[in-house]
Amino acid sequence: MILVTGGAGFIGSNFVLDWIAATGEPVVNLDKLTYAGNLANLAALAADDRHRFVRGDLCDAALLERLFAEHRPRAVVHFAAESHVDRSIHGPAAFVQTNVVGTFTLLEAARTWWQGLEGAAREDFRFLHVSTDEVYGTLGESDPPFTEATAYAPNSPYSASKAGSDHLVRAYHHTYGLPAVTTNCSNNYGPYQFPEKLIPLTIANALEGKALPVYGDGRQVRDWLYVADHCEAIRLVLERGRPGETYNVGGDSERRNLEVVHGICDALQSVRPRAGGYRGLVAFVADRPGHDRRYAIDARKIRGELGWNPRESFDSGLAKTVRWYLDHGEWVARVRSGEYRQWVETNYASRSAA
Repeated sequence: MILVTGGAGFIGSNFVLDWIAATGEPVVNLDKLTYAGNLANLAALAADDRHRFVRGDLCDAALLERLFAEHRPRAVVHFAAESHVDRSIHGPAAFVQTNVVGTFTLLEAARTWWQGLEGAAREDFRFLHVSTDEVYGTLGESDPPFTEATAYAPNSPYSASKAGSDHLVRAYHHTYGLPAVTTNCSNNYGPYQFPEKLIPLTIANALEGKALPVYGDGRQVRDWLYVADHCEAIRLVLERGRPGETYNVGGDSERRNLEVVHGICDALQSVRPRAGGYRGLVAFVADRPGHDRRYAIDARKIRGELGWNPRESFDSGLAKTVRWYLDHGEWVARVRSGEYRQWVETNYASRSAA
């Protein structure tokens, strides 16, 4: 059995579904079910006794102690995090609490559990921490991509809190010997992504004929990684990754934000035509403070050591994503709750046109 934190969120729920389908190994899934956590993501496992869901706070040390003692996990896969840059600008305290204090609390529980193990159980235990490329800061147009040796230079409260969690994981390995490994991924996209992020927001707004907001000039560059490819990478790192190491996971698909939005418009037009198309809905809005210009991942290490490569190109992954959202309109309607609408109002209403 493995313990997964944040397994009702976007990447976490995709991982849980993928893990059980690929390995059949049971999962204890701890999630606080904040705004982006959604049990509907895991509806396919509702009657599956290999999935045990526990609603709880990552910062609850007593709960974590009980989960380790009761379920005796052989590994921890740590997704739980506040993860949206704009939200971190409006309310950074929650990011420090969850991403830094929560990771510390989990590390303490895992260290105590691991130190009490013996023999093969102690040797085989793993703590896998899932992080982001944003901890590395920003790149110029001609700069080489981020490697695992790139110095940290976070530029938002979100990325700073994730950098802090990365440093704690590293410290627990080097100080206590905890067999921990970290992955730093590029922008994920795919099914079950909460519609505050660029791709699902653009799809949802386009289908309703609403404006498609693009920050600044839309020339910010991100490397895009289809979530199923990310899940496969995490499984390989958990199985064969070296303790104390970091593995960058990227989709080898750098795109400007405006290119991404146009790609969504064109993909929608091909399957659900709209008079005049969707590109005319694009609306440039004031950029967010401190917006990093470019992220790019050098994934040669995970390719060379573990033989991982993304299966999806950006075009194929985007086509699958658009089709999923078209086929799951009820899921989108449910998650776009009053809290979500309030957030959209907070983030976008005060932005003047660029």
